[in-house]
Amino acid sequence: MPSNIEIKARASDWDEQLKRAESLAGSPPKFTRQTDTFFVAPSGRLKLRLFEDHSGELISYKRQDTSGPKSSDYVIASLQQADEVLAVLSHSLETVGTVKKLRRVFWVGHTRIHLDEVETLGRFLELEYVLVSGENPDTGDAEVLRLLGELGVRPEDHQSGAYVDMLHSK
Repeated sequence: MPSNIEIKARASDWDEQLKRAESLAGSPPKFTRQTDTFFVAPSGRLKLRLFEDHSGELISYKRQDTSGPKSSDYVIASLQQADEVLAVLSHSLETVGTVKKLRRVFWVGHTRIHLDEVETLGRFLELEYVLVSGENPDTGDAEVLRLLGELGVRPEDHQSGAYVDMLHSK
């Protein structure tokens, strides 16, 4: 099962952090608008991610809700007619919530840096270090913490849960 090390933080200086991410990546970001609909799942989280072209991904993942770097195990299925799959799932499963965001994606080595503008929540950075099979997770922990430092992210800006959890606590 694929896994990554991830961490999320509130953006404290959006323009500067965007500039630093582009400098670290050496290229401009890829932009994507995403709508994530979360469903009740007996284990972990289940969401359907819908893109503007009606394609998407069905994603199941398990991770702890802590504010530091954390391991996330996931399975992703690509979908061509994601809006139709969303209708089917919504018909049978209880939804937990929906998160809409504009995501800027940068790659730095094995790490995806996301700068997210999340509807009703604000601006965030999310880093995901993609672990290679058999790789020690400590390597990912060290790399995301190093990159957070390069991006000027303060420890007090770290976030523990998913965006959908933040929406519920608002």
